[in-house]
Amino acid sequence: MILEQFRLENKVAIVTGCSTGLGQGIAYGLAEAGADIAGVYNTTDTLETERYIKKLGRRFLSIKANLISTGPVHDIIEKTLDNFGKIDILVNNAGIIRREEVIDFTEKDWDDVMNINLKTAFFLSRGVARVYIRQKKGGKIINIASMLSFQGGIRVSSYTASKSGLMGLTRILANELAKYQINVNAIAPGYMITRNTAPLRADKIRNKEITERIPAGRWGTPDDLKGAAVFLASDASKYVNGYALAVDGGWLAR
Repeated sequence: MILEQFRLENKVAIVTGCSTGLGQGIAYGLAEAGADIAGVYNTTDTLETERYIKKLGRRFLSIKANLISTGPVHDIIEKTLDNFGKIDILVNNAGIIRREEVIDFTEKDWDDVMNINLKTAFFLSRGVARVYIRQKKGGKIINIASMLSFQGGIRVSSYTASKSGLMGLTRILANELAKYQINVNAIAPGYMITRNTAPLRADKIRNKEITERIPAGRWGTPDDLKGAAVFLASDASKYVNGYALAVDGGWLAR
């Protein structure tokens, strides 16, 4: 039956940036569908996420790591394998944004965003793909892209570049890994209520402009990503590869 294909019981998912915002919402959704979660975080602790997931009867592993470098990649993978014995799903959600006019944008703001949003996402994907190949059971990789994977935006040079790059990375990983029964896809959120968008939501004029342009008439929430994440993590999407699923209230269609 089709609904059975959406179930994630006995699956293990790594979710980066799991302690707040979109990553927390995705971790909740995967756990609600039955998955155990290895949650990667840096600054905000995972206590709230852990309590919720364990209340569901699922297992949770907290892994502290600063993904501004690729150094933690091996440790994240090995800790997950040591605790759960396997990996089935990877969600590359962790990301940062820096806002500044192009003419004043600094090299540090460029490098920091590109390192976390794109470079580490690639090397974590590569490491997990190697695990999938050894396990000989396929696997899922889900990258959290953005509507700025399709548009330019303003005052976010490195963020736009990184999210555009992440969409390209999704496609090439899908091309090369499909022969191992590994599905690589992306979710492209629109304007979401998170810490990253707090400055925009605090600006009454900009907030009004954005809300009026969204056909759904509201900003998205982390809960709005649960369905897309479960679909792309499950057997229901086993013939979906190299695609970006927009969850944006219709923004890109406008």
